[in-house]
Order: sequence, then C-alpha cells, then structure tokens
Amino acid sequence: MKYTKGTLGRVFVLKFDNRDIFLDELKNFARKERVKSAVMVFLGALKKGDIVTGPKKTNIPPKPNWTSFKNGWEVFGVATIFAGSKGPELHVHSALGKKLKTLAGCVRKNSEVFLVIEAVVFELKGVKASKGFDPRTGLNLLKIMGK
Repeated sequence: MKYTKGTLGRVFVLKFDNRDIFLDELKNFARKERVKSAVMVFLGALKKGDIVTGPKKTNIPPKPNWTSFKNGWEVFGVATIFAGSKGPELHVHSALGKKLKTLAGCVRKNSEVFLVIEAVVFELKGVKASKGFDPRTGLNLLKIMGK
C-alpha cells in the first residue's frame, strides 16, 4: 500500500440537469475549475447508460462485464477525480435501483441524467497523486508519489 497526505480545499455543490451526459459534465467541471484531486458523493437518477459490473474473469488485464440500463434508475455513488496526462480522469462507482432490481458498478460512456443528480465535490490539496496508464492492466490507475 502507498499513501499521501493532504488537506481539504474548495467544496463545490453541483446540480446535473435532465439529459446531461453525466461524465462529460463532470469532466468539464473539473477542467473549468482546475480540480486536480477530489472526491465526490452524488445522488439522483440516470435515464440510461452503461456500467461495468466487474470483470468477466479475474484475469489481468481484465475484460469488463458491460451492463446497459434504460428507462430511469435511481442512483447514488462516489467518485474520484485525479489529474491525468490528458486532463481530469474520473472513477465513478454507483449503485442503481429500479423496482426490485439493483446494479452496482463503474459508470461509463454516455450515461444520461434523468431529472437531476445532486453532488458535492471535496477538493483535496497537497496530495501527491495522479492517474496514469498501467501497461500491465491496460487501465488508467491511481499513482501515489512519495511514500
């Protein structure tokens, strides 16, 4: 395990509107506000989208198990934002529910907001962390510098 220490910086309250593309709007926000490291909690609803619900098998590099959803699902989750070589890199995990069905996984692609998603972003200052390509896994993973 590696770790880095920092402090809380700015705190943002975000409101995503009906039909917003959730990940695009979050990435645009992070670019505009120059957020390099942050954690976010959110709740609301997604109309449709795609999530990765774990790997198909526990092999490295992993092959994602894609699951699509549609027709409006309640959602809550947590995300991290870290600087990458091409701008902010997002890692968004959530649980989604509709009637008696539940999905949990990593929100991806063009997931679309239904009505509203409310979020609070807590900026992290002084942490020595970024996201970068890991050739072993084929993923953009968190890199902790130092300790």
